[in-house]
Amino acid sequence: MATKKIHLVSLGCDKNLCDSEKMLALAVKDGYEFTDVPEEADIILINTCAFILDAQEESVNTILEMAERKRGELIITGCLAERFRDEIQKEIPEVDRVIGNSELQDYLFREHVKDRVVTTGGHYAYLKIAEGCDKRCTYCIIPYLRGEYRSVPMEDLISEAESLAEKGVKELILVAQETTVYGKDIYGKKMLPELLGKLSAIDGIEWIRCMYMYPEEITDELIETIKDSAKICHYFDMPIQHSSDSVLKRMGRRTTGSEIRERISFIRNEIPDACIRTTMISGFPGETEDDHQDLLQFIEEMDIDRLGCFAYSREDGTPAASFSDQVEEETKTRRRDEVMELQQEMAFEKAEARIGHVMRTIVEGRLTEEEGNVYVGRTYLDAPDVDGYIYFDGGRHEYMTGDMVNVLVTGSNEYDLLGEIVK
Repeated sequence: MATKKIHLVSLGCDKNLCDSEKMLALAVKDGYEFTDVPEEADIILINTCAFILDAQEESVNTILEMAERKRGELIITGCLAERFRDEIQKEIPEVDRVIGNSELQDYLFREHVKDRVVTTGGHYAYLKIAEGCDKRCTYCIIPYLRGEYRSVPMEDLISEAESLAEKGVKELILVAQETTVYGKDIYGKKMLPELLGKLSAIDGIEWIRCMYMYPEEITDELIETIKDSAKICHYFDMPIQHSSDSVLKRMGRRTTGSEIRERISFIRNEIPDACIRTTMISGFPGETEDDHQDLLQFIEEMDIDRLGCFAYSREDGTPAASFSDQVEEETKTRRRDEVMELQQEMAFEKAEARIGHVMRTIVEGRLTEEEGNVYVGRTYLDAPDVDGYIYFDGGRHEYMTGDMVNVLVTGSNEYDLLGEIVK
C-alpha cells in the first residue's frame, strides 16, 4: 500500500508556524509523510493568515494556486479560514474542508498537543506560550480571530521544550500575541519570569529569546530575570506602535509615550547591551504631521536598535476602520518611508560601531564553496527572519548548523556584520 503524503503551506506569523508543526506531527502519527510537491499529496493543508490586507491576498493567492495543483484533498485552516469561512467555501469550490482557527486551537489546547515536526532547520524553534489576546487595540483584528488570552500550562511548555532540546534545538524563541502576561489567566499572576527560569534549566538549550513583550507589562522582575540569566538573550521585542499620546489613545493602547520612554531607559540602565526591537504604525487615523515628527524624534532619542514600520491597514470589523479621520494612502506611505529611512541610517551606524567586538554566534549555514570557508550566523541581536546576519570566515575549521562560536566583528555591510572566527 502506497504511503499517504501531505503537503503543508504555513503562512503568516511564527505562532502559525508552531500550529503548523504540530499539525504536521499529527499527520506523521497518522501515517503520512511530507512532500514538497503539491501534485503528489493526498492532502494539501494551508494554514492561512488574515492579519492585514497583504496577508489576506497572499493567503487567497496560495489557495488558488494549490486548488489548481491538487490531486487529493485541499484543507484550509488558520485566521483566513476563521474570518472568511463562508466566502471560501462559496467562491473556491475546489476547497474540500475549512477548519476555522477557533476549532484548531480548541483541539490543540484540549489534546495538549506537544509533538512537533521542526521545520526551522533544527537548531532553533518557536515555543508558543499562549493563544489569543485581551488587549483589543482598535486597529487589530487578532482578538476576533484568535479569541481571548489563554496561557498554555507551564508543565506542557516545559515538556515541549525538553522534547525540542532532545531533538537538537539550541535556541527557544518564546512567542504569543503577548508574552509578558503569560500565566495571569490560569495562575492569577504574570508568570513569565518563573517560566524563563525553568526553561533556562533545560540541558541543551543555550539561548532563549522573548518576542512580543508589551512595554507596560515589562516588570522590574522580568528585567532582572533576563539580566541575571546567561541563557536569556538581552533582546526586547516590544510592539510599541507609536509615541504620540493622542495616537496611542486612539489606538486603544494602555500606555503613554513617557511611560514607554521610562521603560526603555530603565532597561538600558539595567542591561546596557540590551537590543530594543519594535514595530510602528504610520498613518493611523487622526495622526497629524506633529504626531509623525514626535515618532521620528522618539526613535532617535530612544536609540532604537531594530525597527519595522507599517502603513496603517484599514481592517473591516475593527473600531479604527470606522474612524472618520482616515489618512491618505500617499501620506501614510511617505511617513512610513521616512521612519524606515531614519531607522536604516541608525542601523547602519550601529552595525559599524560593532567592529572590534567579539560576538557569540549561532551558525545558520555555510555559503558556496566558491566563496571560501564563509559561514552565516546570528548573534543575540538577531531574531530569525526579521533581523540581520553575521558573515564570517571560519578559517581552517568546519562548523555545523547550530554550532555556537565566537566571532570577531571586522566590518559591516548595511544591516549585516562581517567577521572572522576566534577561539
